[in-house]
Amino acid sequence: MTDDTICAIATANGIGSIAIIRISGDKALSIATTLTKKEQFSPRYAHLSNVYNADDELIDEAIVLYFQAPFSFTAEDVVEIQCHGGFIVAQSILKACLHAGARLANAGEFSKRAFFNGRIDLSEAEAISQLIEAKSEDAAKILAAQMKGSLKEFIENVRDEIIHILAFSEVTIDYAEEDLPEDLVEQIESKLTQLNKLLTKTLIASKSREGLMQGFRVAIVGKPNVGKSSLLNALLNYNRAIVSDIAGTTRDTIEEQVKIGTHLIRIVDTAGIREASDEIERIGIERSLEAIEQSDIVVALFDSSREADEEDKQIVKLLEENAKDKELIVVRNKIDLETKLDLEIEYDLELNSKDDVSSLITALEKIMDQTNTSDEMMLISSRQIAAVEATIANIQEAFIPLEDQELEIFSFHLNEAVKEIASITRPFENDEMLDKMFGSFCLGK
Repeated sequence: MTDDTICAIATANGIGSIAIIRISGDKALSIATTLTKKEQFSPRYAHLSNVYNADDELIDEAIVLYFQAPFSFTAEDVVEIQCHGGFIVAQSILKACLHAGARLANAGEFSKRAFFNGRIDLSEAEAISQLIEAKSEDAAKILAAQMKGSLKEFIENVRDEIIHILAFSEVTIDYAEEDLPEDLVEQIESKLTQLNKLLTKTLIASKSREGLMQGFRVAIVGKPNVGKSSLLNALLNYNRAIVSDIAGTTRDTIEEQVKIGTHLIRIVDTAGIREASDEIERIGIERSLEAIEQSDIVVALFDSSREADEEDKQIVKLLEENAKDKELIVVRNKIDLETKLDLEIEYDLELNSKDDVSSLITALEKIMDQTNTSDEMMLISSRQIAAVEATIANIQEAFIPLEDQELEIFSFHLNEAVKEIASITRPFENDEMLDKMFGSFCLGK
């Protein structure tokens, strides 16, 4: 890392009661003493101090905290100035920090320094980033645990086991004349099988709970005029979509966020799915199909007050073809009117979208809550998922040369596996395998 000192406003822009300016680096303390005209700060104590600009003009009265290296987030000297929030005060203090010798931090640079200085690993850094944008309380709890090292511990155990197996293999190759266990290959195969099962379980559980991390996407689909826009407005509690008896009023997908239970979800009101009468409507319908593909939950709406027609049957066919792997809620709408709909499909709910949608809200909440019933460790990013997929692929590739006792090829796949799994937390060093090899066996005597 460079020796320069960085600074940035650590709180969101806008008016608030408090804003925080964070400074990290060798000059952090001297900058604090320059701005406050105080001679010293006791580490980890809050000091009420006046803050001045380069012209000795008072900017604000603030709380100043000093965290002495290495006992800080970045493992460098860190100073935090807590001033009154607003558009001007924090910017003025930041300007004074820059004038006193700091430079403006790049995006993520504080976390980057924490990583390079050994305070956090990559999995903890990702957890910090995603915790800020958590879409549910359950997600926030998972991310908080990972920020404290739960995923790190899991990955380190897997990594350690692979290195241990690799050490067995290398010993067999290089020290075949030594007294090694006769069932060594069987031991390796057993350990590898257990690892493969563990990682596969983790991968499946993580993919099934992606909506928990990224925020669930709910697509409302149906033919024109079944009440999709009315349903969206009812879920949002305000008139976001135009409601009309004219077919094709919603010509494009409409997306909005709303909190249901402990989850922040994105609801997509799609264009009515039918044969398009013009190019604009055709594009809107194509986007509706894309919305189904990208969604976690599909709410299919049918009009109870109208007899089933060819468009209704097309919707059923579309659901069968495109929503097989989705959570599906089939709703018969407009039940306050005379029932005429006769369609061969099983309905989950009956409601009137202009009156009461509480049953749908309950159903959505139940589906989303069920995604976090697993106790399996969870991967929180596409990068982590890709790394585990590559690890599993290499482990599975390793079984074939193991059966044929082609241990050089077997070791190659295990080396690739450990590199992939290690990429989630910290890079793999070959010395680790050597330590395992010489630590586990009495070799060379």
